[in-house]
Amino acid sequence: MGTARTCTGCGARLAADNRQPMCSPCTRRESRRAEAPEKPEEFWRRPALRDAFRARHFGQVVYAYRYEHRPVLTQARVGRWLGLTQGQVSRLERSEPVRDLAKLDSWARVLRIPQTYLWFQLGEQPVSAYPGGLEAPSLRDDSAEGDDVRRRDLFKVAGLTGFGWFGPSVPAAAVGRKLGAAEVATVREMTRTFRRLDNRFGGGHARATVSSYLASDVAPMLRDVRSTDEVRSELFGAVAELNQLAGWMAYDVGDADTGGKHLRQALRLCQDVDDDALAAEMLAGMSHQAAFFRSGAIAVDLAEAARSNAARSGLAALVSESAVMAAHGYALQGHARPCLDALGEAERALSSAEGQDAPEWLGYFDGAYLAAKFAHCFRDLGRPVDSEVHARRSLEMSEGYDRGKLFNLSVLASALADQGRVEEACSTASMAVSMAGSVRSVRTVAYLADVGRRLTRYRSAEPVRELFSAMSAASIPVPGR
Repeated sequence: MGTARTCTGCGARLAADNRQPMCSPCTRRESRRAEAPEKPEEFWRRPALRDAFRARHFGQVVYAYRYEHRPVLTQARVGRWLGLTQGQVSRLERSEPVRDLAKLDSWARVLRIPQTYLWFQLGEQPVSAYPGGLEAPSLRDDSAEGDDVRRRDLFKVAGLTGFGWFGPSVPAAAVGRKLGAAEVATVREMTRTFRRLDNRFGGGHARATVSSYLASDVAPMLRDVRSTDEVRSELFGAVAELNQLAGWMAYDVGDADTGGKHLRQALRLCQDVDDDALAAEMLAGMSHQAAFFRSGAIAVDLAEAARSNAARSGLAALVSESAVMAAHGYALQGHARPCLDALGEAERALSSAEGQDAPEWLGYFDGAYLAAKFAHCFRDLGRPVDSEVHARRSLEMSEGYDRGKLFNLSVLASALADQGRVEEACSTASMAVSMAGSVRSVRTVAYLADVGRRLTRYRSAEPVRELFSAMSAASIPVPGR
């Protein structure tokens, strides 16, 4: 007589004629869970979802929908509801907007999205008023002129013309002005200058200036409709780079909400002109931020989306960056095997990038930067010896990246602390603390506070007491104080 089978749901003994893995009650409950839940009205009004609705991109709606749940819904789970594979959901979130009204209507019904939030209707009726009082443009004009209209309307409803969180008015004289290469070059040169300041002194020093420049000088350019396609493409890329920098600055001073808005804005600009390389860079940046906030699963999702774009771009350095961001996400979840596999891919890709021309905005990504990410991964996997090796390599970095050097010193100090090498850890951390005064970045505080936590058990040792005293003087939190 065979061993009795039990329900995988509740553990009850299964009937002899039940060949399913669950009993009937558990099967019914599981079936009910296979449908998207009913959400309250307040859920659909959340900022991330409203931004997605305004973008008229169902993939962005799905992305925002997943991340507004706690815990975050996986692409595979939402895919089961929509009748899609995980890969199809991933493509839906990062590809061009779907214009098949039948699909849009079906998916919206599955997710139980209220009709008032939809920018489309199945059938020939006119599209209803858009949430927030804006009128959604038609989806049916497929002419070249229609493309331009849709693009302008996209910026109108997405808030791009005023960079919504700044909210300034746009001078009427700027509308319709013919733009050329000179204006694009100016934006790029300003971005280059701001980036140098950011790398040396942190996001707190020039953030207000960047925000003002974006709102007063750059936003009006996006309303120009007379430029050639070539100039528009260059302009959108330049503005995306500046938005990315503004996002990093906001993130650096602890304003994660505004930082995310800037990066999403930058991603939309890249997608509008089919710039796979720059889109990959934006997604990798989002993955980096998710990892900083210890959201490993989200970091992996974003890194995988970045990797797909990077592969299409043909830039090996971008493939390397995307892979190492995925590796860090896996490390945060304690998944050693996929982390090590991704690290190997990142190393191979960077080797193949030698001699390949790369855009200026990717110039920071080199062997030292990759070594720093390796050190982060091994630290979070609990392998401090390996973390130390790569952290030391990361210090062989170019001049002008003072903030990055401070971070790398902190990771090295953490690795030494985890090995019980207290004096070396304190000496290394002291160098980082001495740099903190000139770098305005909340991440500085987070990195050094992590070192302090790892040294807590040695707090009676003289080197630790001296380090904690220096940290307190620099307004860096010290454990137990």
